[in-house]
Amino acid sequence: MKFFLQRVILSTLLVLSYIGNAQNENISLEGFVKDNNSNVVSSAHVSLKGTNFKTVTNNEGFYRFTKLPADKYTLFVSYVGKKTVKRKVDIIKGNKTTLNIVLENNIESLDEVLVSGKKGSPVTKRESSYVARLPIKNIENPQVYITVSDELMEKQLVTDFDAAFKNVVGAGIPVKYNQNRLVFYSRGFEVEPKIRNGLTTFNQNAIDPVNLERIEVLKGPSATLFGSSEVSYGGLLNRVTKKPYEGFGGSVAYSGGSWNLNRLTVDINTPVNESKTVLFRLNGAVHGEKSFQDAGFTNNIAFTPSLTYKINDKTQLNFDVEYTKTRGTSPVRHTVDTGDIANRSALDFIDYYNVSYASNDIFYTGENLDIFGELKYKLSENWTSSTSFARTQTSSDGYTSRIDGRSATTFRARVYNGHYGYNSTNLQQNFTGKFNFGTIKNKLVVGINYYNYGQDRDVTFINTSDFEYGSADYYNEFNKSYIDTQMADGSRTLRNQTTHTYSAYVSDVVNFTDNLSVMLSLRFDHFNDKGTYDILTGTLGEGFSQNALSPKLGLVYQILPEQLAVFGNCMNGFANQSGTSENGNSFNPEHANQIEGGVKFDIFKNKLSGSVSYYDIKVENIVREDPNDSDFDIQDGTQTSKGLEIEFIANPIKDFNVLMGFAYNESELQNTEDGEQDGLRPERSGPDKLFNWWMDYNVLGKSKNKLLIGLGGNTGSSSFQTNTVNETVTIPSYTVLDFGVTYEVDSFSFGIKANNLTDEQYWSYRLAPQKSRNFVANFAYNF
Repeated sequence: MKFFLQRVILSTLLVLSYIGNAQNENISLEGFVKDNNSNVVSSAHVSLKGTNFKTVTNNEGFYRFTKLPADKYTLFVSYVGKKTVKRKVDIIKGNKTTLNIVLENNIESLDEVLVSGKKGSPVTKRESSYVARLPIKNIENPQVYITVSDELMEKQLVTDFDAAFKNVVGAGIPVKYNQNRLVFYSRGFEVEPKIRNGLTTFNQNAIDPVNLERIEVLKGPSATLFGSSEVSYGGLLNRVTKKPYEGFGGSVAYSGGSWNLNRLTVDINTPVNESKTVLFRLNGAVHGEKSFQDAGFTNNIAFTPSLTYKINDKTQLNFDVEYTKTRGTSPVRHTVDTGDIANRSALDFIDYYNVSYASNDIFYTGENLDIFGELKYKLSENWTSSTSFARTQTSSDGYTSRIDGRSATTFRARVYNGHYGYNSTNLQQNFTGKFNFGTIKNKLVVGINYYNYGQDRDVTFINTSDFEYGSADYYNEFNKSYIDTQMADGSRTLRNQTTHTYSAYVSDVVNFTDNLSVMLSLRFDHFNDKGTYDILTGTLGEGFSQNALSPKLGLVYQILPEQLAVFGNCMNGFANQSGTSENGNSFNPEHANQIEGGVKFDIFKNKLSGSVSYYDIKVENIVREDPNDSDFDIQDGTQTSKGLEIEFIANPIKDFNVLMGFAYNESELQNTEDGEQDGLRPERSGPDKLFNWWMDYNVLGKSKNKLLIGLGGNTGSSSFQTNTVNETVTIPSYTVLDFGVTYEVDSFSFGIKANNLTDEQYWSYRLAPQKSRNFVANFAYNF
């Protein structure tokens, strides 16, 4: 080894002069690209105007052009969310020129064409123009929102949508409803992920995360800008999908793990033409996994192409399709009998934690198609028009089931078989601009919106006999042959429903000074419910029309510009209820008021950011689960919800990232018709205290390779499935820990993760046991 090193040193010295001259001739221009916080910007697009010299920066933000003819050039550097930089540069023969570039943030271009497939820090907050429908920064927004990036999900080896919610403050354990659709908690209310790229998409099946660029969770009532049809008082979730970018690239990845997990994903991006005005991207996934319990499985495929066409300098067309097909067994749903014992607990059924009450021949198939289109036109330097549409068709056919307790020791299954169909159409036109009244600056959005929702249902159900918990005799009836025979005498529902919502809204962010801004927003909705038509009886349920105004007032004062701000908001919202009671009557709209205040910060040169907020929400005419039949809802009473939310995102030292969140919520029902829940916490409010955290560190530091170690956890206090003055069913508190290691070398990455390290036994609201300790291994190739 010593002799080899001597030879290398000697050879280097002998040819040093020749190499130096050659390098000066070959390396004409090079440099680093960083942002205004001195962070490297990898995969930025670098080009020389009027030439074929184009490249992208590497992982260190470095670019290089060689063998440039001596001449005068114009260098262009661009990156999504940054202002494009243009620099004049003279290339002199025989000389090496170094030109370092600093890119500044440009919030107004966040939704433009991507120029690369790689982004920045995975736990740094991203600005978004979706959440306010205006190009304003997070610190200027008088509401709290949280983002979870695809990089963070990749670090955590996320293989399903519900795992992403571990990073959302106050989300709790996602609840899986029929067809494995997800619902999570926010501020004491359930939230369904029915917003996609800013438009409403009514998806009732499982969602694959393969084409997620990020998820955005906007806290609190948001009907003023997003409508009332599918928005919760606790907030909303917006799925932002991956968009095409100007370079060629992508990835192929495979994940395998416990319970026969097999997941293959692909991401391919390419310009379609030489001028790169037409860009195409394709994301896809094939996923298969068995249940950790004694039966059950989920299989799905996802196919998500997207296209961007930059028609000219002023006009851009975005179009994408999301198609998913799923086959699986019904998620566990267990209702406990409290007739013999008034106060029960999920721990009463700990001996049956691994029992699914399912059979692999009793399954459903689901299909979902989302089509999205957007035409953006730059009217002038300050005004932009955006015309968008989203159309969704979702359906499921087959079997779903639930377990109903009959006594302290017995149960029966209720099995449903049939067709569920849903469709929605959302059309939206926005005009966005900025203007001044003297020294007062305004950012304004004016929009109109049409939303149509329809459902049809042809479902029959039967009940099995009663069985002892743990009895193998149960499967003598819970099998396809027996159930199909009994369905001929089952109870059938055959009905359909259609609603229409016509809306107009305006929102103006007024900057009275550089530090003080006020958001003034107002929405008008006309909602028309045609009523539910029962085909079996030939009767049409009572329909109704409703006009409503939803105002919003927000205030932000930046104590330290771009670093520290106090904010407050006051909103009046409502929700048109498209469901029906047991007798088929439609529900009236709910009405809500929220007051919120807090502080946002982004300090120490972006090393610490986050928010602290207090909120108080009151909802009247509340729709809640029917305590006599959990298949239906009833409408009565008032729900109040108030609490505290804290989020911290820190980068205390280079390559070390920390994310932490805490949520405390007090919710109670008042003035209910039967009075059995007055003064008590609603079952669907989840735990009153929730804590989430994640930290990761690259132990290799400045090396071009990465060895990333991550550790995180989620803790929730006890909650209820049933909570009345006469009976309770308690869900115990929990703490779940996850640990992962990922090694990145060149274009390859290898990762392994242990989920639920301590093998905690815990349950969701529907008393569905959650996954025990499991392992995931991942291999990926990036090109």
